[in-house]
Amino acid sequence: MGERAGTGARVICGHRGIGRPVRGVALVAADNFSARYDLDRERGIFSRPTHKLHGQSYVGRVLVLNAAKGGVATSWMLAEMAARGMAPLALLLNYANPIMAQAAAFSGIPLIDRFESDITQAIASGEEIELDPAAGAVRVV
Repeated sequence: MGERAGTGARVICGHRGIGRPVRGVALVAADNFSARYDLDRERGIFSRPTHKLHGQSYVGRVLVLNAAKGGVATSWMLAEMAARGMAPLALLLNYANPIMAQAAAFSGIPLIDRFESDITQAIASGEEIELDPAAGAVRVV
C-alpha cells in the first residue's frame, strides 16, 4: 500500500482487472463471496445468516471481500441483478476464481483481485474509493 506523491491518497495495487473505472462507497468483510448463496437478489441484501454482511445492502456498493466461491450460476445471477439495477457497483477480492472473473465481465461489473496486501484490511466499510481496473489500482479518497 502506498501514497501518490502530493495527493495524500492511499493507493492499493492489485492485478490488472476488468471493467470500467468507477467511484463508490466500500462495503467490506473478511469473508468469502458467492452471488448464488450469499445474496438475496430480489431485496438486494446479503441473505446468508452466517455471512459477516448479513442483512446489509450490496446494491451500488463496492464489495470488498476475501475470495470468490460458488459455481457457474454466478454469471447469470450477476447479469440478471445488473440488468435490474440490483447489483454491486464493483468487486474487490483478494482472490477471484475464473468463474467470478467471467461473471463480472459478463455482467459489466468492474473487478480487481490479487492485491499487494489483504484488501479486506486495507479498506474500511464506508470509505469512498476509486477503481481503475486497467491499472489494477484502488485509490481511497
